[in-house]
Amino acid sequence: MTQELFRQDAYLRETPATLVALDDQGIVLDRTVFYPLGGGQAGDSGVLLLADGSALAIADTRKGKDAEGRPTAAIVHVPQAGQEALLARLKVGDALRARIDWERRHKLMRFHTTTHLLCHLVPQLVNGCSITADYARLDFIMTDPLDKEALTAGIARLVAAGHAVEVGAITDEELDANPALVKSMSVQPPRGSGRIRTIRIGGQVDFQPCGGTHVANTGEIGAVVVTKIEKKSATTRRVVLGFA
Repeated sequence: MTQELFRQDAYLRETPATLVALDDQGIVLDRTVFYPLGGGQAGDSGVLLLADGSALAIADTRKGKDAEGRPTAAIVHVPQAGQEALLARLKVGDALRARIDWERRHKLMRFHTTTHLLCHLVPQLVNGCSITADYARLDFIMTDPLDKEALTAGIARLVAAGHAVEVGAITDEELDANPALVKSMSVQPPRGSGRIRTIRIGGQVDFQPCGGTHVANTGEIGAVVVTKIEKKSATTRRVVLGFA
């Protein structure tokens, strides 16, 4: 099991760690600041620093899988191709330092928080989501048209208001009693631990289960605009976000 430091502190950029496994999937550490692909959000990239200062480039981060392809509690750091000589030097028990690409992560945090603002501005269920460092999109289950300029203005208003973004948790029973908190039909909150991570923005702006990384205040998002609205099907409208 990998300790997921990013769940409690999305601003933590690096951490000392110990190598616990190395196989065809990649590198598993006992703890990490790297967010793995999931919930629509792209996995982190960065470097693993060896004791001698050598830097192993990490191209992606994924959730581990067992021999049957089922997800495990491990987080796998996927090395960039062409680093065979450096990989050959690694062994279980090595002390490393995991450091994310902060500039890229911060873009993901800004976009992810903006998608929550979109859920406030478009109060419809979501059936698709993608958050990258270059753009983000949400697919809403709806038939009515959406106005690009009006949504951009709404986002700007919520950003300027400087709403606090707070990480919390609810129990499985609390979620069962309030099923409307789940706004995404494509990504269901993980169950089994007894506690489900939540994100609350500005008291009443948005509140829903979410495991991703976010900024601490909407004012940190900066200038994000709606670049495109598409009719993906008779019952789906796609909203695409970009940096201004």
